[in-house]
Order: sequence, then structure tokens, then C-alpha cells
Amino acid sequence: MKHSIIIILLLIAGMMPVKADNINVNGTNRTYNVIVPNNLGENRPLLIFCHGYNQDANWMQNSEFKNETVSMEAVCDTAKFVCVFPNGIGKAWDTGGDRDINFIKAIIEKMVTLHKIDRNRVYLGGFSMGGMLTYNAINKMADQIAAFISCSGPSVITPKAGLRPIPLLHIQGTADNWSGVQPALNPWINHNGCSTTDKVINNYNGFSGAKLHIWGPGNDGVEVRLIELKDKGHWICKEKQVYTGKEIWNFCKKYSLNKTTPNVKITTPTTGAKYISYGPQNEVTFPDITITATADDPNGTVEKVEFYDGTTLLATCTEKPYTATLTAPTAAKHTLKAVATDNDGETSTASVEVTLQAPTATLSLSTAFKEGNALPAGWTTYDSSERRIGYSGGYSSGCRVLQFTGTSKGFDYGLYFRNISGNAHAGWAKYGLSDAGTTLSLAPGHYTLKYKICNWNMANFGQVEVCVEKRTGTSIANQTYMPNINIGNVASNNFSSPAQQTFEFDVTEQGDYVIAIYSAASSWSDCIVGQLSLTPNSYSTTGIGTTLNDKGEMINDHLLYDLQGRQVIRPIKDGIYIKNGKKIFVK
Repeated sequence: MKHSIIIILLLIAGMMPVKADNINVNGTNRTYNVIVPNNLGENRPLLIFCHGYNQDANWMQNSEFKNETVSMEAVCDTAKFVCVFPNGIGKAWDTGGDRDINFIKAIIEKMVTLHKIDRNRVYLGGFSMGGMLTYNAINKMADQIAAFISCSGPSVITPKAGLRPIPLLHIQGTADNWSGVQPALNPWINHNGCSTTDKVINNYNGFSGAKLHIWGPGNDGVEVRLIELKDKGHWICKEKQVYTGKEIWNFCKKYSLNKTTPNVKITTPTTGAKYISYGPQNEVTFPDITITATADDPNGTVEKVEFYDGTTLLATCTEKPYTATLTAPTAAKHTLKAVATDNDGETSTASVEVTLQAPTATLSLSTAFKEGNALPAGWTTYDSSERRIGYSGGYSSGCRVLQFTGTSKGFDYGLYFRNISGNAHAGWAKYGLSDAGTTLSLAPGHYTLKYKICNWNMANFGQVEVCVEKRTGTSIANQTYMPNINIGNVASNNFSSPAQQTFEFDVTEQGDYVIAIYSAASSWSDCIVGQLSLTPNSYSTTGIGTTLNDKGEMINDHLLYDLQGRQVIRPIKDGIYIKNGKKIFVK
């Protein structure tokens, strides 16, 4: 009798009772729960949400998606979409293979057959291990899923080559493996071309325990979002202001695989590009930045692409190529946007963030050494076999940042690189190469580079060479150092702090330079570097300071030298000379 009353109440509320169902996938009977609203209609969305480890569909649905005022059933009923809670085998998921990917695909096909759901509006998410499964599915079935959600399930999976921009929502409590969240999101933020600086909304929805982080819009207008839940543990948030089921739907409903809005992508510069220029105060200038974009419309034509620096319109293009120039940029973070408008008046926005920096004091070159198993932006490595370019992540071996966890350690993070072949200069880490998106411009002057270096797995140690090179590869200064600390090939080992090394060098001409560190010329030599900083000590006086009169006479009696350092009494031809420490032009 009680069961019948529940069914009647569900019907009165407009909801069909939750149904348990099954499907055969590759010879295995798989089960799931499904919520189907009454009066669903055709071409409605589908949300598939997967439970955590040692849980099941009933637990996921009944324990974590219900509270006194809101339930997933109510969200489904209001928005009219189908929701499926699958069961994993042995209350677990295959988070790296295809077994459960095939299960999800089979669910989609069955929902299309039974309920005529819209294939272009299928969404996938999960809690804990189910969230890890969701990350696995991004690379394997992004052509079938419009948006992805992970709750308390960070992952080390990174985007595969050629993958479309991915809308991603992550929800996590700060008391629940919080340190793993940002490293999980960074590859997707970069893949989507989103700004690496997030927009933060405190007291999200009026809830003091929630903070919303938004990266984007990136390419094709997609966003990566993170709902940070202060002091929350490993559970689904069911607060009235931040109810997980409603947050999932509000995020997903914006995305469809058959989007009618234009596709737009900024191709140059890359997101996170950085221009660092040292020079005398008020004399530093930056090069013009060319912005290029691609745009098309899936159901019409692109009428125009507008380019912005923040809110300042730079250019409007009504035909290809879509390009604009940011002229005489100033030192600051610039958000560059491309807004595409189609023939229906619909728009999409892509944005990238570039940083123009003019350091007046010490600048850390290792600030980004804070994510294990990633290569930081600005850095490039080579081990005589593989070249890696930052930012990139998800590495489990080879050149990458290592996080050290010993009770005593010289630094928390260090960049590891190696030399497999043993050939000279065949294993290195370099900061400032063009492919890593950072330009390091140095004015003539005297500089100090500080660093700490040790070996990773070289009991007998291996000498390291630190160089300052022009971007063309020509060395202008170098220093060798023999480490006396070897960590021992295990990140949890204790090791003392390497001595701070100081490398002073002079730059004689303005240009783009690279900080290069080479491991020893022996097979499998290696190096761990950390705590690098660059300081300008003084600048040489540069520029045309004065000219001679029409008779070629010097204005004062200071000595005059040619560029070879030879004293000149009276110039006999036009050209550049040195007078009183300044370059002058004789005409």
C-alpha cells in the first residue's frame, strides 16, 4: 500500500517513478536506473551520471541527489530531460579503458530508441571514481557528449591531439584532495584556449561556503568552471543555494554538439603567451602583437569578426583573413578577444590572455614549478629523444616537474630533465624559446641569475652547464657547476637544500635571449633545477645621446671611440660612435 501511494504521488507531481533497467554490452548484462519525466516530448536532452567507488546507482540517486527541497527528479521534471544512473561492475569503473565507455555508448543508443532523445545534447558526469571515468570519456567520445562534469573526481588525463574545445564543470570541496584539482583542470584550460587567469565569484549564489571560478570563454565560446566548496569533504553538495543537480543542469544546458552559433578560435598568440622585457625604467617597449583567428558558421555564414583588447575595439574584419594588430602595447595583462557574428546575428567569443612584463627587480623563472608531472609554460626540454614544450601535462616519466614529499627537502618542486644519448648538449631545459610562448628580451646591462641544482639519479654526480644564449642558439655567457646532492630517484626521499648559485653575466646588445641548462655529456645524466631568478643589476647607457655639428666637431671635449674601441680624433665617415658611454650618430 505504501509503495502504491509513492507511485501515485510521483504521478501527481508529473514524474514517472524511477525505473531500474538493463542492457547487454559485449555479452555482459549491465544495469542502470533511469528517470523519465511525464510529457517528455521528443528531442530532449540526456544526462548520464556515474557513482563513485564502492557505491551504486541507488546510492548515487537517493543519497546524494536528494534533499528536503530539491531533487534530481525535480530538476529533470522542470527542465524535461532524461537522467540515467548506471551501475559499475563490482561497484567500480574502468577509468582508463573502453569497457565502461562502451556501456555509456549503449545507454545513449537505448535512450535514443526508447525516448527519442537529442543526440546533440547528451551530457556525462560522475562523482569520485565516476568523475575519473568522465575524464577518460572526454578523449574517447567527445563526438557524442556535449559537456562533461566531475564531482570530487580529479584526474591526470590530458587532452588528445585534435580534440575539440571541451566544456567542463568540476565541483570539489577544499577538504577533499583539493591540491589535485588545479593540475587536473590546467590541461583543459590550456586546450580550450581559455585565459589562465580565472574570474572568481565569491559567495556564489549567496552561499558563503561556495566560490565559482570561470576560465573562458575560450575557443568556440566554451568554459571551464570550478565550484569550490569551503571545507567540504568527499560528498555531493546539497545546499539550497548550490544544489549539485541544478548546477550540473545550468552548466550543461548551454552546450550542444550541433551548435548554431559561430565557431571561432584565436590561433595566435597562444593563451598564456608572455613577453618579458628588461630595460631602463620608462624606456622598455614591446613589439606589436598580431592577432589571428579562424571562424565559420555551422548553419550559415560569418558576417564579421571583431577583435578587442579588453573592451577596446581593435579591428573589424568582414572577410578572411581575420586578423588585427595590438600596436604599442603596454606592460600589463591583456585579454584579447575575437567575437564572431553570423548571418542570424548569433555570436561566439574566443579569448586569450597575454602578459607583457617589464621587471624592475628580481623575477622568478620558476614560479610555475608548482604542478607535478607537467612542463611549465615558458619552458622547453629535450632529452636527445623527445622534445617537450610547456605548458603541457599528464607526464608520468621523462622531463617534467617533480613534486618532492620528503619530511626534509631542498625545494617542494623541481624541473627534471635528462640526457639519454650522452652526447654533448643533448639533454637540456631552456626558458624563452619561441615554441613555449615566452619571449625574454634583455637590454644591454649586467645581470645576475641565481639557481639551485642537484642530481636526480646520479650517485657519482654529473656536471651541469648554465648558459645565456641568443634565441639563435649562440652562447654569450656560461657557467659550469658540479652538484653535490643526489636525490636518489625517489620523490619521497629526504634531501638537503642545494647551495644557492650565483651567475653574473653581461649583455652587450638588445635582443631576445634564452636561459639554457645542460646536463652532463654522459648517458642518462640528469638534473633537477629549482628556485631560478633573474635580476638586472645595471643597464648600459644606450641610444643616440647627441650628434656632431655640421662641421663634424664634437660638442664637448670628451673622447670619441669607434665601435671597435679605437679612439677617434675626428670622424672621417658617417656612422655610430661611442662618446661618454653613449652611442652617437655622426652625420
